Amino acid sequence: MNKFTDGLYIGLISGTSADGIDAALVSFRQHQPELVCSHLEPFPADLRQRLTSLFTPGANQIDLLGQLDVELGQLFAQASLNLLSKSGVTKNEIAAIGSHGQTVRHRPTERHPFTLQIADPHYIAEITGIDVIADFRRRDMVLGGQGAPLAPAFHEAFLGHASENRVILNVGGIANITYLPAANVEGALAMDTGPANGLMDAWIQRRNGFTYDQNGAWASSGKVIHPLLENWLQDPYFKLSAPKSTGKEYFHLAWAEKAGNLTAYAPEDIQASFLELSATSIANAIAQLATPVDRVLACGGGVRNSALMARLQQLIPCRVQNTGDYGIPPDWVEAMAFAWFAKNHLQRIKLDLSAFTGAQNPVLMGSFFPAS
Repeated sequence: MNKFTDGLYIGLISGTSADGIDAALVSFRQHQPELVCSHLEPFPADLRQRLTSLFTPGANQIDLLGQLDVELGQLFAQASLNLLSKSGVTKNEIAAIGSHGQTVRHRPTERHPFTLQIADPHYIAEITGIDVIADFRRRDMVLGGQGAPLAPAFHEAFLGHASENRVILNVGGIANITYLPAANVEGALAMDTGPANGLMDAWIQRRNGFTYDQNGAWASSGKVIHPLLENWLQDPYFKLSAPKSTGKEYFHLAWAEKAGNLTAYAPEDIQASFLELSATSIANAIAQLATPVDRVLACGGGVRNSALMARLQQLIPCRVQNTGDYGIPPDWVEAMAFAWFAKNHLQRIKLDLSAFTGAQNPVLMGSFFPAS
């Protein structure tokens, strides 16, 4: 057995919800990804507060970013060690760690486009004693891509179908879709559709002190404020064509407040309106695809928001399932993807991301950070 082609890899990511580190131990020994073990490393409340403050412009951010880069690197390393301890696997059995880090800025449409993820990979490699592949997005931008979304390459490899037009829907802080037409049908694409749980999380945090709306219960207790919803849906981002990408540095509460004073309404009605915005913008993006969709497979932490998922099923005319029905647990799709990207890097496999990010040439994703 070749350790680097058939072995075990770790994938690490903190997504747009910024609530902790998803760590996945993945086997590729059967040429299909198998989740061997998983671990969620929660962020301490103080760290999460400092981290989310980086998502919008503020004072002294370079110093804060530098400190958090180191702190997160150490925590990502600890997440890896905790995963190994839970699984009973030793570091010598791991081919590499693929670490996405935490995105704190994503500006694909600037004159000089850039994207920035933190969690210093030098610390991860040194503390774990395992080679690390990190910095996955910037080379894509050099080649004319938006640097996002990247997970669609993994979706295409393992969740596409020969006779079905499928959409893979990732529901995190931001929602993104991967359109995978049936074999011999052109038009695969991917894009961020806009907010998913991000605005709902931020609003319930501000008003009630909770980090998320469990099962969408608070949103379900309110009524949609349609004038606000219509104003939000006029944002130019929703009219852009794919490929397109965004983040919580764009869709945040200050953005929502441009449409009106949120405190003028019952807070639960604002929450209901945020849920409707997420569901409507996702459904609109799917409805605008070139051919009808046969099946939607959802993944990401948002699949646990039962109110959002129920509303999506009402708005989308085909069946909405989750990726767990097809062998890839919905909470761990992105972490598993970065394990796969690390494998591709070690094998020097360049991925064609043109349909998903707009990159002009195949990309060797990531940079190599060796263990001592």
